[in-house]
Amino acid sequence: MARELPIFPLPIVLFPGTPQPLHIFEPRYRQLLADCLAADRRFGIAYVPAEHEVGSEPLPDRGDVGCVALIQNTQGLPDGRSNILTVGERRFVLIDWVGSDRPYRLARVEEFDDEPVEPTETVSLAGDVREGFRQLAEALGILTGREDDEIELAADPQLLSFQVAASLELAPEAKRALLALRSTTARLRQLATLVRPLAADAERRAAVRQRAKGNGRGGPHPQIEPAT
Repeated sequence: MARELPIFPLPIVLFPGTPQPLHIFEPRYRQLLADCLAADRRFGIAYVPAEHEVGSEPLPDRGDVGCVALIQNTQGLPDGRSNILTVGERRFVLIDWVGSDRPYRLARVEEFDDEPVEPTETVSLAGDVREGFRQLAEALGILTGREDDEIELAADPQLLSFQVAASLELAPEAKRALLALRSTTARLRQLATLVRPLAADAERRAAVRQRAKGNGRGGPHPQIEPAT
């Protein structure tokens, strides 16, 4: 069923179940925040590029996929700005823009969930993705000197797929494609192909760093380039 939703265009791809802190400073989005807090505390985040032509307003297109953001808490600042913490809920397709006297954009959206999948394959793929991400996180911990940090991964395959998709350093278009998939199995399959080379590269770099430390020689901080 379609519904109207305030839209906050941002260069962010929000996934269900993942937290997203935001800093609210523009007057129109201060109004959006006030209106949402007075209603159901929800608005939509839809991706737009960070860079755009001067004087133009970047807007999502009809048919774009976004995610409902639920406001969990807010911290008002003395000058009217706010820091808020949101969490992603259901995804939506932007159907059309709605005329309004509000300073921010309203859209008619259609929310959706993943379609049913064959559980055996999904559980197997979830195990592959979980192990690959664990290897990646351990290697990155060595590279960043944060080896004691632990990431708790979701047991549910669908939530796991969203969590890993949000955590990986991927190009925006890759994240948008993962967000739009309506199959947990397909999303996990895609993530498995992405996380394996990232983990292997990170492990190779971590091994080099450990050898360098063992030899008493430091080196430049290794970086992993975003996958495309």
